Amino acid sequence: MHTYAFEQFEYIQTEEQKTGTVKRHPVVVVGAGPIGLTAALDFAHQGIPTVICDDNNQVSYGSRAVCYAKRPLEIWDRLGCGERMIDKGVVWKLGKVFRENELVFEFDLLPEDDHKIPAFINLQQYYLEEYLIDRCRAFPDLIEFRWKSKVISVHDEGDHATLQVETPDGVYKVEADWLVVCDGANSPVRTMLGLPFTGQFFQDRFQITDVIMKADFPPERWFWFDPPFHPGQSALLHMQPDDVWRIDFQLGWEADPEVEKSPEVLMPRLKAMLGEDADFELEWQSVYQFACRRMDSFRHGRILFAGDAAHQVSPFGARGANTGVQDVDNLAWKLKLVMDGTAPDRLLDSYDEERVFAADDNLKNSTRATDFITPKSEVSHAFRDAVLDLARDHAFARPIINSGRLSTPTPYAHSSLNTPDADPFAGTMAPGTNATDAPLADGDWLLNRLGGRFVALTHEADPGVSTLDVDGIPVDVLVVGKDLTDAKGVLAARYDMQPGTTYLIRPDQHVAARWRNFDADRIAAAVNRATCRA
Repeated sequence: MHTYAFEQFEYIQTEEQKTGTVKRHPVVVVGAGPIGLTAALDFAHQGIPTVICDDNNQVSYGSRAVCYAKRPLEIWDRLGCGERMIDKGVVWKLGKVFRENELVFEFDLLPEDDHKIPAFINLQQYYLEEYLIDRCRAFPDLIEFRWKSKVISVHDEGDHATLQVETPDGVYKVEADWLVVCDGANSPVRTMLGLPFTGQFFQDRFQITDVIMKADFPPERWFWFDPPFHPGQSALLHMQPDDVWRIDFQLGWEADPEVEKSPEVLMPRLKAMLGEDADFELEWQSVYQFACRRMDSFRHGRILFAGDAAHQVSPFGARGANTGVQDVDNLAWKLKLVMDGTAPDRLLDSYDEERVFAADDNLKNSTRATDFITPKSEVSHAFRDAVLDLARDHAFARPIINSGRLSTPTPYAHSSLNTPDADPFAGTMAPGTNATDAPLADGDWLLNRLGGRFVALTHEADPGVSTLDVDGIPVDVLVVGKDLTDAKGVLAARYDMQPGTTYLIRPDQHVAARWRNFDADRIAAAVNRATCRA
């Protein structure tokens, strides 16, 4: 049997609490789950000292979030722990959808070559958190863990936030210039502040079960509508490391969660799916209800919300943790510029603008998937069945099948930080889009040369400068053909590059602007726009 060794992290009483002094910290993060840990790590890469408080002292129990998409893996790779996650995880890109026992649709999430990072990996959340914590430990002067430290009250004081923190030694006060809240869908901090979390609960229940077994199933996502082993409902199968398999069963709204979790009910259901002679052990299970909700605003003065604390989607499509990591990616560089006084405070309003836009996109896709998987009206049910019927014989219907649109990054297409195109371009690398990767001739990858700073990426025509200074914001100039070499012409093709073509890339690896020639004045104007200084 696989047993994960859950490390107990040491609670240490702070000097603040021992001496009764109140200390102001630049940033406090609430919650040491995947999003809070990523936030602390990204802040450390920006040089921001961070305290992270969590009411527990170990990683999450159970596999929980398990599917991690290409874009968050690229972010974790930039932060120094992506390769470890990929090495341990189950790499996959193929999905298959069945109706009863018949294959009706299959898809490839990354059909093209020449990407460093795979389309998806499956990895238990406890491994993910362990690797993030290990990486955070590489920054002892910038990241301080405070385990068994439960935040019990929060106030925005205008120029800082105050917290009351409960520990085994009692309660003490903490001050923070900025508070970043990553304490999950049932966010206690959001509740303390009386902030609304509005949206929709879906009247259906699903059961997650992790089983340990040896099996010959391939590393693919398999989804069933009306399977013979669970008639009238749906089911999902995923491979995880260590011979652990994730199985989701739709239960229906009338199901009693406690009854469904009982061995008398669960074991016959698993044997019906896996076979009477299947040799497996239960590792973890949970029953959950779909919800698609978000806060009205992710910024409240000195308090910023990220991840499930700010928005919640159904698990189908793997949009929860994946989009939360992108929240942090959007926030960290902006907070750094504001804290340094290089950009105005209103730059943080663009965090709310861009990530609320992304949250709405995720909520829309998640709601549509839920409506298809669990239709609640006669019209929705008839539509779902008609699509599945047509998919047997007609290719046009197969992509309409919605077993959960898998997580992809939302371009900030209408962001106020974008400089609109003045020249014609082909391809997808429009302002607001995250930069796509490409192989370089030295064995490196383009994304390894971007991130954490502004970069002007120009093609073949050398402007004769390596750095531009835009009123205190440095912009590195990288020349394709001099500073890096396009190994296979992939970079030029993906970015529609011609001699002189120039892209301005933000610190979060998103395109801020692009032109057909290198122009320092236009670059400076675009940097000022991207930092709300225009």
